[in-house]
This record gives sequence, C-alpha cells and structure tokens, in this order.
Amino acid sequence: MGEDQTRRAYDTVADDYARLLPDTRAETRLDLAMVEALVDHVRDAGEVLDAGCGAGRLTRYLADRGCTVRGVDLSPGMVAAGRRAHPDLDLQVASLLDLPFADGRFAGALLWYSTIHTPGPGLPPLLAEVVRVVRPGGVLLVGFQAGHGTVDLAASYGRHGHDVELTRWRRTPDEMAALLTAAGTTEVARLVRAPDPQQPWEDDDQAFLLVRRTDDPTPPTPGPATEGDPA
Repeated sequence: MGEDQTRRAYDTVADDYARLLPDTRAETRLDLAMVEALVDHVRDAGEVLDAGCGAGRLTRYLADRGCTVRGVDLSPGMVAAGRRAHPDLDLQVASLLDLPFADGRFAGALLWYSTIHTPGPGLPPLLAEVVRVVRPGGVLLVGFQAGHGTVDLAASYGRHGHDVELTRWRRTPDEMAALLTAAGTTEVARLVRAPDPQQPWEDDDQAFLLVRRTDDPTPPTPGPATEGDPA
C-alpha cells in the first residue's frame, strides 16, 4: 500500500472524519497520560511536530497545553478540514518520508497512529526521517495498534458511505521499539493497554512508546522479514 492510496482514502473521508472525531474523545485517560508525558518534555523546550496530524485534533490538544506545535499530514483533504476547524494552528501538507524541515528542527515529535498504514519496508525510512528533524535529546511519542498482521478498513469506512481502499498494519511493541532504536533513539517508557470496552471500535491492544533521540543515531535497518505480512 503506497502513499497515493493512503492519501486518496483520507481525502475521501476527511470531512466525515473531522466531524465524527473532532477531539480526543477516542482516547482513554491512559492514552492521554502518555501525551502529557510528551508535553512535559517539550512544552518549554521548543517547537514540537505533530507528524501525521490528520485534521489537527492532537495538534489542538498539544497547543492547548502550552506547546508550540506544527502539524503535517499526507492528505490535503485532512489538512483543509483541520484548517477550517483550527484556523489558528499551523498545519501543512507533507509526506513523513520527506519532511520539509532542517535536521534537529524540533524539540520533539508525536506520531499518533500515523505509522499504521505504512507497510513493513516503508517503516524504517519513515521513522528515520521523523527522527532526523528532532534534535539530539528530543523525544518522540508513537501510538499504534499492537499485534500481528493487517486489517482491511474498507468495510469500516463503507458503513459511513465511503468506498476506499485502506489497510492498517499491526506491530508488536518490541518490533516498533527495535525499529525506533535502529532509527537512532532510546526507549524512555512504554504503555500497552487492552481494548477499552467504552470504545466499541477497538479490537486490538493499543501501544505507546516514548523514546529519546540519541546524539549519534545509527542508520535505519529493515524490519523483520515477516513484518507487514497479512495475518
């Protein structure tokens, strides 16, 4: 699954996505505790990147907690929806594989479920690119569904009247931690929680990794050969 397909899917669903999920109502208190840990690291340290910001709901959350934040997303439709909902926020279209920022620009970065549509071979360069724009000592928080294999999201979006092709990849926390280490980070903390019965759309464990960029990142290496294989 390439970026073009992901972009088309989110351009198609952008307005409904922003309407149905305008804020952090989908997050549990545990999830937001991990975001608050990121906030504690970056609020007074400099600008933070919301990498894969969608329509800006987590960008808004960070800004409301005193962070200087910039959001980027692959989908022009999602960015347009975010600009309408949050005209005061700095949101722009950009690929996480080719960020328009200098090395070490940011004090930290949030990747909130923004790696989940990237197949295994594409994940190391994506993580390396986001790590590149975070300064040494800066922190990154990655949220994702934990497990193995893939989920076809066509039926889920079809229930809302959208005909899209979109796949979600699960990763284990250890797999993601290893990829982040290879990209030049060290783990600070992790949280894995079971699906929340109050969130009927959750079928998988949810995982969150807080990592810190090292002073001397190592070149990215490919993930395990089985990563991204369908279940």
